[in-house]
Amino acid sequence: MNTAAVYPPPSAPPADMFGNVPGYEGTLAGGGGYLPPPMPLEPVAPPQPGPEPTDWSIPSLSEEVAREAFKSFVSSHCCYSKGPVNDGVITGMEPFNTYRYRLETFTESRSTEWAHKPHEGEPADFYTQTAPRPWEIQAKAPSLFTNHTEEIRVPFTSSIKECHTCHASGKMLCKECNGNGFKPCWVCNGSGSKSEENCSHCDGTGKDRCTECDSQGGKECETCEGKRQLLTYIQLKVEWKNNLEDHVVQQNSGLNIEDLRSVTGKELFKNNQYLLYPLLGFPNPAMAEASDRLIKDHQGKYAQTSRILQQRQTVELIPINKVNYKWKGDTHVFFVYGNENQVSADNYPATCCCVIQ
Repeated sequence: MNTAAVYPPPSAPPADMFGNVPGYEGTLAGGGGYLPPPMPLEPVAPPQPGPEPTDWSIPSLSEEVAREAFKSFVSSHCCYSKGPVNDGVITGMEPFNTYRYRLETFTESRSTEWAHKPHEGEPADFYTQTAPRPWEIQAKAPSLFTNHTEEIRVPFTSSIKECHTCHASGKMLCKECNGNGFKPCWVCNGSGSKSEENCSHCDGTGKDRCTECDSQGGKECETCEGKRQLLTYIQLKVEWKNNLEDHVVQQNSGLNIEDLRSVTGKELFKNNQYLLYPLLGFPNPAMAEASDRLIKDHQGKYAQTSRILQQRQTVELIPINKVNYKWKGDTHVFFVYGNENQVSADNYPATCCCVIQ
C-alpha cells in the first residue's frame, strides 16, 4: 500500500491581472522591462571652457625612486630573483607622460516586474485608488555617481491570491522521501536483515525515518512559507548606475594601456553638470575629439532607457617612465607609472619555478 502523502503539483504563477492598470499597459509582459523617462532631456548648461593653461608638468622621476619601486615590485613576486635589482645598472630613463580623459554619466533607470510574498495579513489595495505611474513614484537617489538599487512595491496594485505552488495547502511533497515519510535503511539497504539476522539499525523494518520532513512526507511550502496565500503586486526596480568610460592618448612607450586603469594621475581639469558639452580649446586634439565622441555617445545611448541625472568629465596627466637597465651584460626594461609608482616588467630576466610544499 502506498502511504505517500498526496500534494497537488505546482501550477503556473497567477495570470496577468495588472494588464489594464493605467500607466502599466504592456510593461509587464514577459516579466517586465525598462521604462523610458517621460520626456527626453536636453542640455541646459552653456558650453564649458576646457582647462586653462597652467603648470601641467610632472616632476621627473629620480633613479632612487625608480629603483625602490622596482625593488618593491620584485619582492612581491616569490619567483623573482633580486639579482637584477641589486646588481642591475640603470642606463637611462625616458618619460612618456600621457593624458587620460574620463567621462562619467550617472543615470536612473526604472523597470517593473511581477512580485509576490507570503500573505501576512496585509490588506489588498488593488483598484482602491489609481496606481501611480512608474516615474511618478518617489525614490531617494544615493550620492552622485554611486551605484545603488532599490525595489519598491507599487501602491494600489496588491491582490491576495492562493499560493500557486502548493494550491493553498501550505505544504509540498518531500523530495527526499517522495512523500513516504521513510527512506530505505542505509545499513541493510531496505531488506530488513543483515547476515541472516534482523537489522539492528531498523529493527527489521527496512526503513529509516526521513529527517528532512520529520517523517511527515511533506514540508512547508517555500513560496508561501505555509501561509497558503500570497500577496501579489507590481514591483518597481529603480537602479542608479555610474556609467564610466576612459580614453587614454596613445603614448608609444610600450606599456600596456590596460595597466593604467589601476593608477591615478595629476588631475588637470574636472567639472560636472546636468549634461556636459565637449571640451573646448584643449591643446591636445585627441582629447578634444574623445570628449566630443564620448559625450555624444553617452547622451544618445543612456537617454533612451534611463534618466541622466549628472555627468562628470576629468582630464589627468599620468606619469609614465620607461627605465632601461643592464644586468649581466644585457639590456632590459621596466616601467614606473602613475602617482602610485606601480611597476610593469613583463620580461623580467631572473625568474624561477616556485614549488609550495
